[in-house]
Amino acid sequence: MRTRGAEFGVGIFIILTIAAIFFLALRVSGLLSEIDKGGYTVTAHFQNIGGLTPRAKVTLSGVVIGRVTNIALDPKRLDAVVTMQINNSMKEISTDSTASILTEGLIGGQYIGISVGADDTMLKEGSEIEQTQSALVLEDLISKFLFSKATEPTPGATGAASAPAATAKAATSDAF
Repeated sequence: MRTRGAEFGVGIFIILTIAAIFFLALRVSGLLSEIDKGGYTVTAHFQNIGGLTPRAKVTLSGVVIGRVTNIALDPKRLDAVVTMQINNSMKEISTDSTASILTEGLIGGQYIGISVGADDTMLKEGSEIEQTQSALVLEDLISKFLFSKATEPTPGATGAASAPAATAKAATSDAF
């Protein structure tokens, strides 16, 4: 009879442990904070979204205020349309705000950072953030740097760089 009670206690302990791990996983992933929060949807157009993915954070002054819900290609403008859900608690974002795709750390994931403008009208359901800054893609920056270095003339190949050597040779031949 005593072993049956111990087995029951161990079973309850295991169930509670699994529930606690599940709760922590929801909390760490950010899913728990989004349940039943609601919000309003806004969109923004970007030329290049880099590695931005759905469920990426939307921040304002470093504080998470929403998530990216959808990324699609606009067939008319041929750029990316990013749909974001902003928490209902953030009603004071002006229409002239700027949305930028930023990177967490050196090799971290990408997210959207919103810089607030000064307009008196505020974003609401279905609004579009007009001013955007696309993602900085590391490969593009490296290739621009390399190609700009490749097009610069080398110091030894120009005529001006070889002129001092010619005048030095002429000066030595005059001396003899």
